[in-house]
Amino acid sequence: MILSRFEMDDHVEIREGVQRLCVQFDNEYWRKLDEFRAYPVEFVNALTKAGYLSVLVPETYGGSGLGLSAAAAILETIQSQGCNGAACHAQMYIMGTILRHGSVEQKGAFLPAIASGELRLQAFGVTEPDSGSDTTAIKTTARREGNEFIVNGQKIWTSRAEHSDLMLLLARTTPREAVDRKTEGLSTFIVDMRKAQDDGQLTIRPIRTMMNHSTTEVFFDNMRVPAANLVGEEGKGFRYILSGMNAERILIAAECVGDAKWFLRKATAYARERKVFGHAIGSNQGVAFPIARAFANMRAAELMVHEAVSRYDSGEMVAAEANMAKMLAADSAWEAGNVCLQTHGGFGFAEGVGIERKLREARLYQVAPVSTNLILAYLAEHVLGMPRSYGV
Repeated sequence: MILSRFEMDDHVEIREGVQRLCVQFDNEYWRKLDEFRAYPVEFVNALTKAGYLSVLVPETYGGSGLGLSAAAAILETIQSQGCNGAACHAQMYIMGTILRHGSVEQKGAFLPAIASGELRLQAFGVTEPDSGSDTTAIKTTARREGNEFIVNGQKIWTSRAEHSDLMLLLARTTPREAVDRKTEGLSTFIVDMRKAQDDGQLTIRPIRTMMNHSTTEVFFDNMRVPAANLVGEEGKGFRYILSGMNAERILIAAECVGDAKWFLRKATAYARERKVFGHAIGSNQGVAFPIARAFANMRAAELMVHEAVSRYDSGEMVAAEANMAKMLAADSAWEAGNVCLQTHGGFGFAEGVGIERKLREARLYQVAPVSTNLILAYLAEHVLGMPRSYGV
């Protein structure tokens, strides 16, 4: 399928470089990893060496100093080439919290090592078993004791924790009943995970899921975190995390657009080449029209992603745009995946083709990092002014 006249022309050199890198990691590479639930070490190392994972880090700290649009271009391209950016995307969206709210000392201590690959920042410790999407209901606590905070609690769905040196952690430093607003009293920390594990204060347990995302649950047992690792002001962490969440939703939306492009290229090529009853199956409207509609929906989602990216890089408030981009892009990826599978028929279910793996991966984003229903609830209340649908 020829998409050139529709492709966005931003960061062309970056996109071309990522494409060349991804060629080295074909479907068989990802299929074997998927079979054994293994982490793509070689792929992540290649991205790190090429400087793509430090694209948001300022040049003074060893990065490229580019905006979120560059990160979106990288992740979209990774997905559109059949690879999986979920193995490392957190390093990009977590970065925003540190860049916007971290101290000069924190940036100097961590950013150069992250940019070089010496330290990996992949773990985002927010979600808990009992809180789910209600972030303000988390129970993990951080109690001040001299120059340290003592952390106790648990996080779940903390992907890549086993492959990360640092974690961005959200914990409650003031009891919920002692604050005027439920969003107050939460604080954000940079955690040295390796030291905490060596000291027996942090335990990681893998969770097997339907896709290979290195997902875990993490337990904190009197874990000591230096007060110097507190990001910004104590009790203001929820606001800091939100800036990271908006970036997360935008970048994952870009990934979903990339997935949709991969599915559409695959479906279109097969519809042209596969002949049944003497003619290409793509000449049947029952095959061609669903692909065409999925393409149109992908383009609409792509434009929304670029709108959200542009506003984010301009420093504007982008909660509505980030949410809409994530929802529309996730929907378009799932639609394109289903169309691709239907077009291939029985062959689409074979592991060697790659569709079933990508479809499992794309399905996640109807749920994470925020469910479609919560996005609709946000838009209804905060954009359209309708009554709150959640009684909290």
